[in-house]
This record gives sequence, C-alpha cells and structure tokens, in this order.
Amino acid sequence: MSVPEGPAVPVRHRRPRRALPPGLVMAAGTVVSRATGFVRSALLVAVLGSGLLADGYNVANTVPNILFVLLIGGALNTALVPHLVRAAKESADGGAAHVDRLVTVLVVALLVLTAVVVPGAPYVVRAYTSYDGAQLDRTVLLAYLCLPQVFFYGLFTVLGQLLNARQRFAPMAWAPVLNNLVVIGVFGAFVGHRSFDERDLTVLGAGTTAGVVAQGLVLLPCLRAAGVRLRPRWDWRRAGLGEPLRAAGWTLLLVLADQAGYWVVTRLSTSVGAQAAAAGLPGVGYTAYSSAYLLWIVPHGVVTVSLVTAAVPALSASADSPRAVRALLARTVRTIAVVTVPAACGFAVLAPQLCALAFGHGSTDPADVRAIAGMLTAFAPGLVLYSASYALTRAFYALGDSRTPFLLNLLPVAATALGAVLCHRLLPLRWAVTGMAGCYGGSFLLTVLGASLLLRRRLGPVRVLGDHARLLLAALPAATAAWWTARYGLAPAAATLAVGYLLLAHLLRVDELSALTTRLRRRP
Repeated sequence: MSVPEGPAVPVRHRRPRRALPPGLVMAAGTVVSRATGFVRSALLVAVLGSGLLADGYNVANTVPNILFVLLIGGALNTALVPHLVRAAKESADGGAAHVDRLVTVLVVALLVLTAVVVPGAPYVVRAYTSYDGAQLDRTVLLAYLCLPQVFFYGLFTVLGQLLNARQRFAPMAWAPVLNNLVVIGVFGAFVGHRSFDERDLTVLGAGTTAGVVAQGLVLLPCLRAAGVRLRPRWDWRRAGLGEPLRAAGWTLLLVLADQAGYWVVTRLSTSVGAQAAAAGLPGVGYTAYSSAYLLWIVPHGVVTVSLVTAAVPALSASADSPRAVRALLARTVRTIAVVTVPAACGFAVLAPQLCALAFGHGSTDPADVRAIAGMLTAFAPGLVLYSASYALTRAFYALGDSRTPFLLNLLPVAATALGAVLCHRLLPLRWAVTGMAGCYGGSFLLTVLGASLLLRRRLGPVRVLGDHARLLLAALPAATAAWWTARYGLAPAAATLAVGYLLLAHLLRVDELSALTTRLRRRP
C-alpha cells in the first residue's frame, strides 16, 4: 500500500562541530591537573604537616615514580614517540604489528620490574633515607603499598605515548586529574585527624596507589577511540625492536645519572629534616623542598611540556631538514620563554604569598610557610633554564640521537650533587635544603650552554638569546612593581605583574606573545 508523499521538507544539515585546538585542550588539561595537584598537596600538608610523618609519606609515594623513571620510564618518554612516528611512516600496516610487539615487551618488563621492587621496599627506603625506629617502620609500610604504582605509571606512559604518536595529546594531559581527585578524596577523609595508626597509614597508602591505577586504566578506552586495537605478540626476534631498545639504552643511562643526583638530594634533605626536628626546627626538610618544587614546576608542566610534546612528532617528521628543525625548535623555545621568564620573576618576589595560599592551612604554621617560600625563591631563577634545556635536549631525540642528551645531562647532575653536599655541610640547618633548591635550578645553565653549542654544529644557530633578554626587560620592572603591591594582597600583586609585563612586552615588540596564542589555538 503506497503512502502519498507530503510536501517536501527542507533538510537542515548540521554543521560539523569543530574540534578544539589540540594545544589548547592539552594546556587546559595540564592546568586542571596542576590545580587539582595543588589541592592534593595542600591537603597533604594540612593533614600530615611538613615534618617527619609527611616526609615519610612523600618518600614512599615518590620512590615508585623514581624507580619507574630510573629503570624504564625515561626511555619510554623520550625514545618511544619518535620511533613510533617513523614506524608508522615506513610500515605497510601503519606500524600496528610493530606496536603490538613493542607494547608486549614493555608490559612484560613492567610486570617483572614491579614483582622485583615491591618485596624490596625496606631496602629501597633505607637507600633513600637514614630513618630508623618508628619512622622507618611507617615509611616502609607506606612503601609496600605505593610500590605497585610502578606498573601503572608504566602503563600510563606506554598508552599515553601511543596516543601522542597519533596526535591525541589530550588524554595524557587530563588523566592525572582523575588521579588527583581520587587522592583528594582519600586525604579529605582525614581532615582534622591528629594521630595516625597503622590502619590510617594503610588507607593513605592504598588510596594513593588507587589514584595511579585510575590514571593508567582510563587511557584504555581513549586508545580504542583512537582506532588502536592492541593484542599481545610474542614474535620478538627480527621484529625491528633493536633500534628503540638501543635508543632506550642511552636514555636509561641518562636517567640513571639524573636519579643519582636526585638520590643525593633526597638522602640529604631527609637527613636535614630529621636533624631539624630533633633540634626543634621542623618543616625545613624534604616535604618543604617537594612542596616548593610542586609550585615551581607548574609553568613548565602547563606550557613547556605541552608545547614540546606537540612539537616532537613534527621535529621527528622534519629530521631530514635541518633548517625546518632549527626554525621549529627556536620558535618553541622562544614561545616557552614568554611564560617562564615572568613566572620565574613572580616566584622570586611573591613566594611568601603564593606559599601561604597553597600551604598555609591545617597543621602548617607560619614558620613552615616561610621555609617553603624560601625554597621557592631559590628555585625561581632555574625555571627558565630548566624549560629551555628540556626543549633543546628533546630536539636530539627527534633527530634520532639518544647519546648526546645523556652526555649533556652529566653536567647538571654533577653540579646538583656537589651543590647538595656542600649545602648540607656548610649551611645552617635552616638554609641547607634551600641551598639545594638553588643549586638544582641553576645547574641547568650547563645543559643549555652545551646543547646550544652542539645544535649549532648540526643545525646552525638557534637564535633565542635576544628574545630572552627582551622578555627579562619586560618582566623585571613588572615584578618589582608586583613586590611593592604585594602588601595589599596576592591578587593585586599578580594583576600588577601580569598587566605590567604584557604592556612592556608589547612596547618591546615581543612577537612570541601572539605566537603562543596562535599555537594554543591551532586547529588539527
């Protein structure tokens, strides 16, 4: 039976929704991650204070990440993406079989590594601290609960780098938010708690690990949405895995050297914390150092990591054109400095107000806040150097060279370790760890100088010095005005810094301000 046709109805075609720019999505995820990380860190200090209990928790929770980066993580972060980009270009299947084999190898390695390090919790804690008695027992208990994070940090890195190689940067930037929210919930339940028994510490340790588990597993559906269907493959022989594993070998040596320096700082700062507590001077040890570092690293995490992560695939794809690599690298370094230069000046002059806002709650007192603020001020100048060195060394990986970054890294590692030893021996307890913070940030000047000279031989001059000088000319007067305005509160001081810097940068014709906006808004 036929149905009479009615009048034609005009069809309204939906305009396809335009995707948000990947740089903006990634930067937004990093901002939210850092913001929730602040809440997490503030709750930690408010609940545990900044003395020995907090130091023990921070050591136990940091050691899994240290071990993961030390043994495999650094290799994954630096060597994997360039290799995957090349495999996708050179393989008929887009590198799918190669990815399956590589992921199988890495997951097996992570399982073996985790199975080895968890039973070794007491030895790991003794390696990083000089604790004994009840403090040692508490820290070892927390380490047993936190060390399984090694596997899930690895899973997060492997899956995240697979997504990055496919230009899907947002999931890896946003996944840590879930981790932070889980831990915030755990610590929120202990607000107002004054004493912690074994059961309480068990909840804190297990809850912290649950956050890392969530961070890793949430990337699985994102990978499926990107069209990646992983399956285990055991045909590893003659599968072309030699190149990434050789590259990973040099990166492993780099991370070993880097963590040697970090081990010196951790060992000495926890020792200072224990001595200071015995002398009635709490809050100047490892927790204060790591809290200041958390604030200091925010501009690097939000801007530097986002821009460099987005640039590495393009640098790898342009590796045959030195001129293209040089231009992209110079633009990336200059754009990063637009944020890191004023941020470093802001940290130097507004550290007391920033630390009071972030950490001046709960169990912390004004003396604790002053100690953290002093360390943030010491860290501040190194921010520009750290971010610049990060971008410059990633260029070597994009060019297929993992050996040079290892050799470059030996210089700041040696400077950091030597500086930490001298600060521990020569400075009063109150200032010893503060001096270590300054040595750490300043040591990256050696990396910047060395990387610039070596890249000049390969690519030609990477011109960034003049732009940094102009940015500093814009930031210093603005920071001075912000320091004077800080007596009226943090908000007026921050506004003075931002407005003054933007105005002076415009007068000095700093083009990278508009370049930063353009790169964040760039469409896929």
